[in-house]
Amino acid sequence: MAKLIKDGAFVANDAWTRIEDNAMAEEYSLISLERWTHQQAELQPLASRGKLGLFLNSDQTADMVAEQCRNFAVIAVDFPKFTDGRGYSIARLLRDQYHYAGDLRAVGDVLIDQLFFMKRVGFSSYALRDDQKEKYALAAFSTFSQPYQGAMDEQRPLFARITR
Repeated sequence: MAKLIKDGAFVANDAWTRIEDNAMAEEYSLISLERWTHQQAELQPLASRGKLGLFLNSDQTADMVAEQCRNFAVIAVDFPKFTDGRGYSIARLLRDQYHYAGDLRAVGDVLIDQLFFMKRVGFSSYALRDDQKEKYALAAFSTFSQPYQGAMDEQRPLFARITR
């Protein structure tokens, strides 16, 4: 089971579970985008109560969810391998363009080396790959003391933050 980091700490028990499209959707289910597209009317009551999450594959884009992203308490974005950077773009667009304010979760091949950058684009929780060491994970969020570019976690670039 993946080690989950949320709000700067490890979470012992997380209720959210990815389910297959043929399984019954219950509270705290992460469903596929395809299922949401085909069964939105029957799933909407669960979503309205904040008890439904969405699982996005890396080949799905933020515009496929668009404003509907606000229906979900959690959106999990899959990183099938650590070299696949499409999840970063999905996160940034969901936060910046579609104003998603819920829990944006990185899942899959999530390594400690990626945490700092994932936070910068808007991820708020991280399901680490099983072989990652907990004792190093939280320190990875402060890998760099002052990033140069503006991002979701700090809008102003470094030159705008320096007082003269």
